[in-house]
Amino acid sequence: MSKLIDDYNVKAATKFVPDIKAPILPIDIENIFGENTFGLETMKSRLPKKIYERLLATIENNEPVDPTVADTVATAMKEWAKERGGTHFTHWFQPLTGSTAEKHDSFITPNKGGGAIAEFSGSNLIQGEPDASSFPSGGLRATFEARGYTAWDPTSPAFIIENKNGAYLSIPTAFTSWTGEALDYKIPLLRSIEALDASARRVLALFGVEDVQKVYSTVGSEQEYFLIDEEYYYRRLDLVTTGRTLIGAKPPKGHELDDHYFGTIEDRILSCMLETERELYRLGVPVKTRHNEVAPGQYEIAPIFENSNLGADHQHLIMLMLQKIARKYGLVCLLHEKPFDGLNGSGKHNNWSLSTNTGINLLDPGDDPSQNLRFLFFCAAVIRAVFKHQDLLRIAVATAGNDHRLGANEAPPAILSVFLGEALYGIFNQLAAGSATSNKEGGFLGLGSPVLPELPRHSGDRNRTSPFAFTGNKFEFRAVGSNQTISFSNTVLNVTMADSLDELATSLEAKMDDGMSFEAAIAKVLQESSQETKAILFEGDNYTEEWHAEAERRGLLNLRTTVDALEKMLDEKNVSLFEKTNVLSKKELESRYETWLEQYIITVNIEAETTQAMAETMVLPAAARYFGELTTTVTQANQIGAPSEGMQSTASATGALIDELREAIDRLKAANMTSIEDGHEHAVHMRDQVIPAMSAVRLACDKLERVVPNELWPVPTYREILFIR
Repeated sequence: MSKLIDDYNVKAATKFVPDIKAPILPIDIENIFGENTFGLETMKSRLPKKIYERLLATIENNEPVDPTVADTVATAMKEWAKERGGTHFTHWFQPLTGSTAEKHDSFITPNKGGGAIAEFSGSNLIQGEPDASSFPSGGLRATFEARGYTAWDPTSPAFIIENKNGAYLSIPTAFTSWTGEALDYKIPLLRSIEALDASARRVLALFGVEDVQKVYSTVGSEQEYFLIDEEYYYRRLDLVTTGRTLIGAKPPKGHELDDHYFGTIEDRILSCMLETERELYRLGVPVKTRHNEVAPGQYEIAPIFENSNLGADHQHLIMLMLQKIARKYGLVCLLHEKPFDGLNGSGKHNNWSLSTNTGINLLDPGDDPSQNLRFLFFCAAVIRAVFKHQDLLRIAVATAGNDHRLGANEAPPAILSVFLGEALYGIFNQLAAGSATSNKEGGFLGLGSPVLPELPRHSGDRNRTSPFAFTGNKFEFRAVGSNQTISFSNTVLNVTMADSLDELATSLEAKMDDGMSFEAAIAKVLQESSQETKAILFEGDNYTEEWHAEAERRGLLNLRTTVDALEKMLDEKNVSLFEKTNVLSKKELESRYETWLEQYIITVNIEAETTQAMAETMVLPAAARYFGELTTTVTQANQIGAPSEGMQSTASATGALIDELREAIDRLKAANMTSIEDGHEHAVHMRDQVIPAMSAVRLACDKLERVVPNELWPVPTYREILFIR
């Protein structure tokens, strides 16, 4: 029977034809881009001029939402949605689950004549009231306290999600409790953007830049993912329940030959990518690149830069469309950080920068030498932010899934460091020493002098092992997990940068108050900051044991696991930072600590129970059947006087592996049966006892996979999943 199933799966995978009734027409990006988005052009064409201008002031200048515009906007939005097949609307939000949530309400309202009309009021647009009791709150809300509110975010445009049977209008919103605390990822992100704006404009004013009304962070987040045939996915209990394989022997060929990376994209995969991109274009998501990633079956998609709030919303749409469209092609998109042990993991390389409303990228050295001093100041602030808040950046990427990835293959280690590139690294070393007189290109860098050289944008090689690298006009935070929302990572980047800019600005103002010239004060501030933060700069290979030892000597944090990271979350410096910037109150921060600790425990528990179930109900019976065949053969051979030492040895070795697996299962059962009530103690137990016990079960299963005949093995193997598409 297993052999018949295997034959069916291979045929299904290799002969699959997408269930698409009409061919996808060539993509006309200019015509379709944003057609399913209620964006600025649509607003302008459908709203009265004064209403549009008031809404635009909110979107572009952070002015408060004018309640008087809501009814007009709602009517226009409803009519637009109806024209595109929309029958329902939803407030689309980002609860602390890490994914998105939505509750659909119909536009239809019965009338007195027995018919119905489509209604959507300004109050429907501005505020919703989903049940808040079943979303994670970390103790902010009791289960019986169900009231929560969603609030329209006008800075992120509404959009249409289509289905073959209809469509619905999605309205990006924030999610808050009845008592006013943030229950989501969007509210802290928006608050952090405000904090960063104030601090950055304070610095720009010191540099004589007065025409900037707004500074905001930008993000372009690369998304890595796997595509596998759904026939194999549904036969893997571990993939269905946890998103990663909990057992699986390393295949003879992985990514050692580097032949998949940037290789030609297979037709079936390319077709899936093209349709995904087409739908993202229609939603106004500016995806730019696609390519094969390192591991077999692994790929990447990346958008260009956007405001970080919009970029975070679009990142969720990218994940949604990848998973939705894949199914049309008989594929499943895996977003787990480490779906296959021993192979390249998946991340989200969070490319982060700062821009002004006048179009200045504050982390771009620029072509004008007069910009260099300002660039160095902002760059120094980034370095200072990473140095002072290593723990928060690690917390921002701390999940049970990402723990399997950090430090392996292309993923950066859990130790935070900053890579600048040879030229910039040399300049900051000179600044720390007290003077900067030259760069790699031989130019003259005379701080305190009006003659400033042009800094080369790409003056050094890239470092793919660095968790935080300068890449020309932005910093790339490479440690974000592929299954994570980028909202909190960017919240942390924004708030730590705001704190760093304020500290440097205060130091600069104090020196100028003491009579130092602006240029001399800048030079001194950069020198002091460079000396203080020098330990965080590293240009070498972050994977090596030598770097780990060196990082320890430098006093850098090495928070290896999620539990290690979360232990730092409620430190006084972190509570103080979030409170003084009005990004998260102490209660809101505590709620996230409790939520993420609980999510870690639950995730590991689900994985442990799934591992046990697979080992006990799938692997053990298959191994026992093979062992029975071996022992029967040995007995029959002995009876006819033809004993075989090879068969006897194979039977003995298989029996020993079965014993090893049985013992490992029993240890896992015992480890996972705990009644620890304290959240932190429970998480430590899962980390130190349950995860090692799971690893022991996996090791025993993987040994058996290498000896049990393929037709008896109960689940698809890596060599099938990764190479039959």
